[in-house]
Amino acid sequence: MKSIVAKPLLVKSMFKKTALVLCISQSLMACQNKEANAEVESVVNSATVEQETSTQILPFSDPTNSGGWVLNTEISDEFDGTEIDQEKWFVQGANGDYYIWKGRAPSQFAPHNVIVEDGFLKLRSQWEPDFEFANENYADGKVDAKYGSLANGDPMPITTAAIVSNKRFLNGYMEIRSKAVNASMTSAFWAIGYQSELDIYEQIGNPKIIGDIKPDQSKSTVHDWSPPAKRPTRVFHHKENLPYRVADEFHIYAAEWGEDYLNLYLDGKLLQRFTQKELGDRWVLNNPLEIWLDSEIFAWLGMPNKEELPADFEVDYMRVWQKPNPELLDRAFFGFEGPILFQENKRPLKLVPENSENNQYQKFWDIDANSANYATITKEQRITGLRSLKIAADKDATDELIKVSSPEKAVRLDKGDYRFSMRLWVDTSNSLSEFNVTVNNANGDDAGFVLAPFNLSEIDHAHKAQWITVSQDISLNAPVANDAKLTITVDPSQIKDASALFYIDDISVVKQ
Repeated sequence: MKSIVAKPLLVKSMFKKTALVLCISQSLMACQNKEANAEVESVVNSATVEQETSTQILPFSDPTNSGGWVLNTEISDEFDGTEIDQEKWFVQGANGDYYIWKGRAPSQFAPHNVIVEDGFLKLRSQWEPDFEFANENYADGKVDAKYGSLANGDPMPITTAAIVSNKRFLNGYMEIRSKAVNASMTSAFWAIGYQSELDIYEQIGNPKIIGDIKPDQSKSTVHDWSPPAKRPTRVFHHKENLPYRVADEFHIYAAEWGEDYLNLYLDGKLLQRFTQKELGDRWVLNNPLEIWLDSEIFAWLGMPNKEELPADFEVDYMRVWQKPNPELLDRAFFGFEGPILFQENKRPLKLVPENSENNQYQKFWDIDANSANYATITKEQRITGLRSLKIAADKDATDELIKVSSPEKAVRLDKGDYRFSMRLWVDTSNSLSEFNVTVNNANGDDAGFVLAPFNLSEIDHAHKAQWITVSQDISLNAPVANDAKLTITVDPSQIKDASALFYIDDISVVKQ
């Protein structure tokens, strides 16, 4: 059983960091020892790792795995090789490619600054006057700067580094053991997704100006990148005053991200808890996120100088755990929170968080021009997250069917028995008698399954104007078509009196 305990370690000139790193194969049985030496100049407090032999790597705050966590090996990395694993990570600037941005000017990301050695990831910041900086400006809020130089034209030839996970994930426990760069450069462990950003920490080791982040602080922030996506975007945050400089010691930082809560941890101890119940519409963490590790210049905290560079943001490991979930549909998409992701396809380099365009990587609900008059994704009602699907139509408003369809390949089910369910909120004024849900291939001529009509007229008054669950059991004798899509259909002729008004949320399919 793994147990990890933070305790003081007295060091005068040299200490030996020994961490038993358990490498998880499919059978979760392999293990190896990982050792690294690090020089220090004074007595420090250091988080050390003590473990008994175990077949699992577990969160620092949950050594008995009471949460039922399972390591996500597609994203987690021990950095034990001799180069970065590009199956897991996108390296900013590799092959001349940059994802979203080139860094916060005047510094620029450079791939040669991503170093893996001695069991650590090192994101290096350097003074490099011979580097070919991009001939462009980077603008963000009040900052508008050119890469490689200051606004007055003076050179500031600083290169730095960033990596981004190739995969996104929805909900989980993110943990890192790291030490910040000892310069006026940030060290950041953060994540972005559709219209959202989670900064697990932003730290700075040696700022030239004392501002919103101090060298003995760790700052956590959540940003809302929904349109217009203009600063200020911060919706909630936490600053932790620390009994050490972040550039002096390795410590373990973590965030537990649930469907409606966020917990922040330091060395296994809970620092802060946020909940959607308390935050309301400020809770924006409803879509899959990708991990970023990087260093930047924050001009308002002062520029680094040549003498303190090169310097490294060091990472021992970065791990992500998730809890098993029986849901077979994309929870964010079928909860109407954001796009469905096809992560087998390449992520567009210009895919900013606020982007709501269909491409091969992300796709949204298809609502045709006529149906869009009556079917909308809204924040008016929801059972989870921020959004749901609203159907509102007056009697005789249209003769055409109102249709809302997922993209192709959004429903992938083998043969077997399943339970289909959804959450409904039916207004007391609703007079639509029923609506339909089908799963067909792209041409609509091969039914994966057709559910019985969902009868709204049978919902009594006591269960209206509140969220209820409706479900049907289905049995598939063969897999659904590879290009299957789910379609919700409302026939306006089924509106018996004045109007239809109801909401749908959290469409679900689980194995029986």
